[in-house]
Amino acid sequence: MTITLAILILVVTLFIGVPIPFAFFGSAAYLIFAGGYDPGFLLPYGFAKMNSIVLLTIPLFIMAGGVMDKGGIGDRLVDVVDTIAGRVRGGLGIVTVVTCAIFGAVSGSSSATVSCIGSIMMPKLKKAGYPVGHVAALLANAGVLGILIPPSMLMILYAWMGNQSVLACFLAAFVPGLIVTVLLSVVNLVLLRNNKDIEVRPSEDLVTTAKLFGVKSAKASPALMMPVIILGGIYGGIMTPTEAAAVAVLYAIPVAMFFYRGLKLKNLMQTLIESATTTGVIMAMMFAVMILSRLYIMENLPEQIMGVLTSISDNKMVIMLMINVFLVIMGMLMDDVSGILLGTPILLPLVTQLGVDPIHFAAIMGVNLGMGNVTPPTAPLLYLSGRISGAQVNQMLKPTMYLIIFAWLPTLLLTTYVPEISLGLVNLLMK
Repeated sequence: MTITLAILILVVTLFIGVPIPFAFFGSAAYLIFAGGYDPGFLLPYGFAKMNSIVLLTIPLFIMAGGVMDKGGIGDRLVDVVDTIAGRVRGGLGIVTVVTCAIFGAVSGSSSATVSCIGSIMMPKLKKAGYPVGHVAALLANAGVLGILIPPSMLMILYAWMGNQSVLACFLAAFVPGLIVTVLLSVVNLVLLRNNKDIEVRPSEDLVTTAKLFGVKSAKASPALMMPVIILGGIYGGIMTPTEAAAVAVLYAIPVAMFFYRGLKLKNLMQTLIESATTTGVIMAMMFAVMILSRLYIMENLPEQIMGVLTSISDNKMVIMLMINVFLVIMGMLMDDVSGILLGTPILLPLVTQLGVDPIHFAAIMGVNLGMGNVTPPTAPLLYLSGRISGAQVNQMLKPTMYLIIFAWLPTLLLTTYVPEISLGLVNLLMK
C-alpha cells in the first residue's frame, strides 16, 4: 500500500504540472515518512551516486548545443542537406529530419534539436506552403532523434545508471535511430505526395547540382567535421565521451565566433548562463531520482512489478510488450531525462531476469521514451514544436499519429523483438 501511494503521488503531481524534481522529492518524502526510513543515509547515497566523471558530459553537451544554436552552425547543415533533397515534393521535410539527426549527433539533446532546427526550418517550410500542423509534427518527431543518434545524453545516463559501457549504449541506439530517420522521411513524402500547395524548386542538371553541393559542403565543412571529430574520437578509442563533449565545446566556440560569425561574446555569455541553469535543474532532478529509486528498490518495487506482469502472462514477448507500454506512458508523463533516470533502476532488473541484454534494453528504452515524448495527450516535445511553429494541437494530431504508427511503432517492434538490430554493431566492434 505504501509503495502504491508513493507512485500515485508521483503520477498525480507530474500530471498537474508540479516541477519534476519536486514531484520526485514529494514521492521520496512520503516513502521516508511512511516507511520509517532514516534520511541520514539516503542523502550521502544520493551524493555518492552523482560523484561520477561521466556526468560532466551533460553540461558540456548542453553547452555545445547552445553554441551550435546561436552560432549559425545549424544553418550550414540545413544548406547541405537542402541541396540534395530540396527539389522534390516534401523534400524540405526530409531536410528537416536529416538535419535533426545530424544536429542530434552533436548536441545529444532533443529539446535543443527542436529549438535550433525549428527556428531555421520553420520560415522555409511555411514559405514553401507546407501545412503548419504537418511541419510541427514532423519537427517534434525528428527532434527525438537526438535521443538515439550518438553521442546521446540519454544513453550516457542509462549507462551511468545501469553500470554499462557508454560506447556500447551509443552503438545499440544508432541503428534504431537510422531506421526512424528513414521511416519518418518516407512517411513525410507519402503524406505530402498529393499536396499541390507545396512549392517545389525547379530541377537542375546533375552537374549543376554537384557543383552547388560542393560549394555548400565546403562552406559547411567546419560544421560537418564536428560529428566526425566527436564520433571518430569516441569510436576510435582516442577520447572518452566526457573528453569528446569537452572537445565539442572547444571546437564549436571558435567555429561559431570566427568562421561563421554567428556567435558574439554576449550570446556566448547567455549560452553559458542557460547551460548552467539547465544543468542545475538536471542535477537537482538526478539527486531526487537517486534517493527515490533507492527507496523503490528497498520497497521491492521491481519484484512487485514482475509479479504483476507474470500474473498476466509468463510469455517473454507479452511481458516485453507490457514493459513497452509502461515506458511509453512514462515518456508521455515526463521528459526523456527523467524517464531514463527513473525507469532504468526499476526496469533493468526485470528485463535481465527475462534474459534481455542490458545493452539491448538501452535501445528499447531510447525508442520508447522518444515515442512517448511525441505521443498525445502530454507529448512534451510536440508542444515545444507547436510553440515554435505556432501550430494548434488539433492541427498536429493527425500527422503525429501517422508518424507514430508508421515510423515509431515499426521501429519499436523491430528493436524489441529483433535484438540483432541493436546488438549487431556492438558485437561487431566491441567483441
